[in-house]
Amino acid sequence: MRKLLSFFLLCTVSVSGFAQELNCTVTVNSDQVNQTNQQIFKTLERSLNDFVNKSKWTNRVYRENEKVNARMFITVTQYESDRFEANIQIQSARPVFNTSYESPVFNYKDNAFNFIYQEFQPLVYNPNSFDSNLVGVISYYVYIILGLDADTFSLEGGNDYYRRAQNIVAQAQSSSYSGWSQDTGDRTRFELVDNLLSNSFREYRIAMYNYHRKGLDVLADNNSTGKQIIAGSLRLFETLINRRPNAFLIQTFFDAKSEEIQNIFSDGPKVDVVKLKETLNKVAPFYSSTWNQINY
Repeated sequence: MRKLLSFFLLCTVSVSGFAQELNCTVTVNSDQVNQTNQQIFKTLERSLNDFVNKSKWTNRVYRENEKVNARMFITVTQYESDRFEANIQIQSARPVFNTSYESPVFNYKDNAFNFIYQEFQPLVYNPNSFDSNLVGVISYYVYIILGLDADTFSLEGGNDYYRRAQNIVAQAQSSSYSGWSQDTGDRTRFELVDNLLSNSFREYRIAMYNYHRKGLDVLADNNSTGKQIIAGSLRLFETLINRRPNAFLIQTFFDAKSEEIQNIFSDGPKVDVVKLKETLNKVAPFYSSTWNQINY
């Protein structure tokens, strides 16, 4: 992967910010299913792409270049009649000002994804009821993606989207589907959105804004200042981890950002990488091998 400094200096295309609606590719993989007729999986994939990209998720009007680029990878592990067991991986990115580079924002895998689907059934999101786990899970992650994207452009800008995701969680509590309840283990959909809206994790929201809007967005014009701000935003996680060890949100941040951070601090104007690596190894020890590759 090219070093980000060189990448920023070479990029000449200015990308518009403030993207909100989705430009999302949904892929359904059925390789693990012994099913001769693959048509239902192809139909499901087409229907989900239409559902995610053609539904109106907000009350705002958006230009084509303002959409959030995202991907959803659904891997079906079991299928019988109209019942599916699967996992879903969600990825999203946002543009960096004055470059053509897109920074990864969210990279998360949800293993608790089972649903009922009959070929050609309409997929419609109703904010007032929970009628389908398929629709519910996809809609939930749409709002998580939109919320995280908004957080990178304005401080706590994603609140409205997170509340919509939280509403889906509340409606899903009466269902028998896994992944929604706070009582079914760590890293549930309940926990993710609850943490995002909790003041106990406010450092995460501040770091998201500072890292992207104040740091990444100035790298192309002032690499030294941008790197200093990014390093400072990462230190916010020390405060968070001292209060909430093993915080779910810290893992999600570095699952998306580890390679990018390594590249940012391995080229260009120097910062105190000794202190930076101490911080990174404290807050994200699960990526220690990546931090060891920071050259300075």
